[in-house]
Amino acid sequence: MDREEGPDASPGGAADLGEPQVSDPKDPEEPPMQKRPGSPLVLPHTLQELLSKDTVQVQLIPEKKGLFLKHVEYEVSSKRFRCSVYRRYNDFVVFHEMLLQKFPYRMVPGLPPKRMLGADREFIETRRRALKRFINLVARHPPFSEDVLLKFFLSFSGSDVQNKLRELVQGVGDEFMVCKFAMQAKEYLPTDIQIQFAASRELIRNIYNSFYKLRDRTERIASRAVDNASDLLLFGKELSALGSDTTPLPSWAALNHSAWGSLKQALKGLSV
Repeated sequence: MDREEGPDASPGGAADLGEPQVSDPKDPEEPPMQKRPGSPLVLPHTLQELLSKDTVQVQLIPEKKGLFLKHVEYEVSSKRFRCSVYRRYNDFVVFHEMLLQKFPYRMVPGLPPKRMLGADREFIETRRRALKRFINLVARHPPFSEDVLLKFFLSFSGSDVQNKLRELVQGVGDEFMVCKFAMQAKEYLPTDIQIQFAASRELIRNIYNSFYKLRDRTERIASRAVDNASDLLLFGKELSALGSDTTPLPSWAALNHSAWGSLKQALKGLSV
């Protein structure tokens, strides 16, 4: 059983990492979009710049087993911050909630589903990959990547991670409460904003549906490839068994002894 609830826990090795210096949660940082001149509607980064911001690895570590329950823990390693921390699924959940609270007008990537009972290896591995995609999307997002929440989540190695994440957002409000563009937001909006939104939603819906179908077909292809590999392995074993058979030929087949020997050699060669 995959236990998701419970107090935060960090292995002893994580405590060796020094606690990062984070700013006072009461003093919100200026959003990064104020740092570059120009229209806030235009992304001042290339795709390559976004991809190079950070690469985060999420690895499964051995399960912590109790008398009746066990939980899954992940080692999260950031290339940018040059450190590794240990996180549980619920830590990701709180981090996600704080991002939604601080950035309510942005598209925060979704988390993989929570599953309390019957979490098999396949589910755990699928969720690990999804968590890796999530944290890398956040780490490469222009505003998210410069926010204190991300730095804290990727570098803080102390205990009580979830409550400290909440404290960072407490009393701060969303990003546009302290953004200089908030009072001038309407001036940046085009007159046909509703039409553009409708077109964007339709495009995103079509892209999502296409990728969903591609993912479904890819998973089916991968499943069939595994089955085919298993069948080919058994097929090869049977050929090898025939080629290595040492059962003596009966007297009536003695005249075909050389032919059977050649056939066995050919079968054995096919099994390689």
